[in-house]
Amino acid sequence: MSLNRRHFLLSSAAVAALGIHAPTFAQAAPQQGGTLRVALDQSVSVLHPLLSRVNPEYLAAELLYSGLTRLSQDMQAEPDLATEWSANDDLTEWVFTLRPGLKFHDGSDCTSADVVASFKAILNPDIASPGRNNIGPITDVEAPDAQTVKFILSMPYADLPVTLTYANARIIPASVAEGDFESLRSTANGTGPFKLVSYEPDRLIVVERNPEYYDPERPYVDRIELRVFPDLGARISSLTAGDIDLVATVDAPDFMRLDGQQGIDVLRTRSGQFCNVNFGTDIAPFDDPRVRKALALTIDRETMVDFMTEGLGTKGNDTPLNESYSFFETLPQREANIEEAKRLLTEAGFPDGFEAELIASDRPALRTTLAVAMREMARAAGITINVTTMPHATYLDQVWTKGAFYVGYYNMQPTPDGIFSLLFTSDAAWNETRWNNKAFDAMVNEARGVLDPVRRTELYTQAQTLMHEEVPSLIPAFFDMLGAKRSWMHDYQMHPRGAVFRLDYAWLDETAPTRAG
Repeated sequence: MSLNRRHFLLSSAAVAALGIHAPTFAQAAPQQGGTLRVALDQSVSVLHPLLSRVNPEYLAAELLYSGLTRLSQDMQAEPDLATEWSANDDLTEWVFTLRPGLKFHDGSDCTSADVVASFKAILNPDIASPGRNNIGPITDVEAPDAQTVKFILSMPYADLPVTLTYANARIIPASVAEGDFESLRSTANGTGPFKLVSYEPDRLIVVERNPEYYDPERPYVDRIELRVFPDLGARISSLTAGDIDLVATVDAPDFMRLDGQQGIDVLRTRSGQFCNVNFGTDIAPFDDPRVRKALALTIDRETMVDFMTEGLGTKGNDTPLNESYSFFETLPQREANIEEAKRLLTEAGFPDGFEAELIASDRPALRTTLAVAMREMARAAGITINVTTMPHATYLDQVWTKGAFYVGYYNMQPTPDGIFSLLFTSDAAWNETRWNNKAFDAMVNEARGVLDPVRRTELYTQAQTLMHEEVPSLIPAFFDMLGAKRSWMHDYQMHPRGAVFRLDYAWLDETAPTRAG
């Protein structure tokens, strides 16, 4: 089949038509040099980019490795190892062209053979990479020549360039992907902007500027130190003392305490990150949409935002999309309506309400906060909610994807399809609600293979409307991403995705301690 760039150009035009704009940065020219010191909230247990699972590990992998594409601040795919890409007419084959002269940190060439081996490793169920279910419907990967990679898909898929920005979709040497795969757990050999200097997973990871990086201007800092501070108070104290330049994530109370302090910039961006209440829609009484909707009508969402985020968030409307996503549709905002909730419960056979156990993991604490707030709000409708909090490991083993009524917590995904196919379609990687709505599946499946923004908007509007009506998941609030940095650090922004950092664009001015003198 013939390949053409029309699809890529159409995608770019569609983004512009949706009113998505590139971020603005400081106007001063970046300065080279210095050591950037970043506080992490937990250890980097593994350096292997195909096996990373938590944000500190994603950050380390992003510094050391590259993907074919990167996720921009406005949630679009931009060139990384690949400079351009195109699709055939039915969007079932995509071809990516690599930059010439790419090198791994050990000096060996990075070619399409390494890309093919990396993606075959990601897709290998025996390796169990978290990226396997998140990089699109890929059936095969080929290397027509040393600088060309061809993806063959099982269905039309418009979002492939964006899904290939997934945190685990990094390129490793073919010799490792096909050989001693486990060797990269504690060492690194990527094409990223930084090279590994030292690795102490529970204390300190140090990287230095990669002189062979494909962009000779970046990164701007000479070194980055990732310092592990499990205690939030210690991270904040180190920032205020000037011993740390960046705390990538802070909670709402510390954000407000830091706001206005001399020498500190608080960072905030809207995000699609949320806590939700998952209903096992195959288990009574939550198999009745009237019961689910009644519970949704007990929630005072403005109060929930204040209670959970101290106002640093936005109201949810029982779909996983908000203004941070393309194709978000503004539906009538669901508000608390106790009388309507009681009517629906009576209609469903529960005139006196019912009693249920709501389970929350102890991490993050927002899960319990949501559960307790919901317990208090539901009482007015005659619903008795007993909140059970359990250790996260126990929750994952006994409740996650199995339970009838429990609290979830999710980062934003790059695309609507990403969050729908992760959580809500019948074949979702984490089909927690078991909603299995064939009409919803059909809408999402069709939208995957459509580039026309008008038709995609229609399909995603229909999908959101159906979710809003049937409430397989109660989503009362979205959380802004919050962080804090020293004012001498420039050109760093919180990313809506949460698991994206782009520290190779950051730089330090002459007032930074690691540049002084």
